Amino acid sequence: MKKGILFDLDGTLWDSSATVIEAWNRCLAEQTDIDRTYTQEQMRSYMGKTLDKIADLMFPDKPVEERLRLMKLCSDYENKYLETHTSFIFPNEREIMQELHKNYFLAIISNCQAGYIELFLQQCGFGELFDDHECSRTGLSKGENIKLVAQRNNIEKYLYVGDTQLDLEAAQTAGIPFIHAGYGFGKPERFDAQIMDIGELPKAASMIL
Repeated sequence: MKKGILFDLDGTLWDSSATVIEAWNRCLAEQTDIDRTYTQEQMRSYMGKTLDKIADLMFPDKPVEERLRLMKLCSDYENKYLETHTSFIFPNEREIMQELHKNYFLAIISNCQAGYIELFLQQCGFGELFDDHECSRTGLSKGENIKLVAQRNNIEKYLYVGDTQLDLEAAQTAGIPFIHAGYGFGKPERFDAQIMDIGELPKAASMIL
């Protein structure tokens, strides 16, 4: 039986909030007339949401089309910025992924823009351990993307690891167990297992799968 562990990205596999909010603030200062800045804590609260929802939170005073234009502007700037600015990878993550990859299919499913997961894979230094990934480019919800990745790779039994309520809801949509990354950004209302360090994941996954 082919088994898989599918991951959220932000707050679960890395913390890019400081780098991303710096990129977005620079973008707004350099390319728009918006005279405001956002904090890392605000960015952490945005992460995991779809880009249109983030746009609503960041620019509620702007028309919808302008919100989406600004979001695309920030996202494009962010991708370029992340090419030369690193983000925080959790301690011992390489070793943990190497251990998991021996027994499980590994993939990343995020609500992020196209190109963002690829930047993580380039920066982390162990991108080859992930067998597939998917993002908002499909136009599907995160839960539907989880099912899509599982189907196209013929994964028979799998779970999702994430840190927010939205990640829990995605796992529920896919009809699979959910492991809460308790070291991340959110507090979902329930979970099948919780880890407070990524090093606890192999044991938690083996108990479920």
